[in-house]
Amino acid sequence: MLDAVESLPEAERTKENGVSHKSILGTLTHTYWADRVWYIRAVDSTLTMPQPGSSLTLDQLKQEWNDLLDRWQAWADKLTDSDLERVVHFTMLNGSPGAMPLVALLLHVVNHATLHRGQVMGMIRQLGIAPPATDFLFFYRDVVAAK
Repeated sequence: MLDAVESLPEAERTKENGVSHKSILGTLTHTYWADRVWYIRAVDSTLTMPQPGSSLTLDQLKQEWNDLLDRWQAWADKLTDSDLERVVHFTMLNGSPGAMPLVALLLHVVNHATLHRGQVMGMIRQLGIAPPATDFLFFYRDVVAAK
């Protein structure tokens, strides 16, 4: 999806479209920041928490997101079924306390990204461009099953 966005003119990436995070780049940045916040909460509290409203260029986003995905993958490769039952305690961005089982936290991360990925795909389609397939089925077939 990031490659598809990279092929767009900068003006189209940052054009306000009336979605929750204003633009294609804004929505992608929000999704990355959320992935990072939940990684910090669940896995590595030593990483720097993103500042609300901060933005990234597409190049920064691609580099940082790929690094974060590698971190998530390396961590997930070591998980056991019993790890998924662990309750993760954290502080919400508004300062209130939160807690949830790791399995629910992970489902939230995936569900959240799915919502915003769909928004980005819709914005790309509005530009008259066919976006790449992003359903889990294609990821599984192309990446996971190919190993």
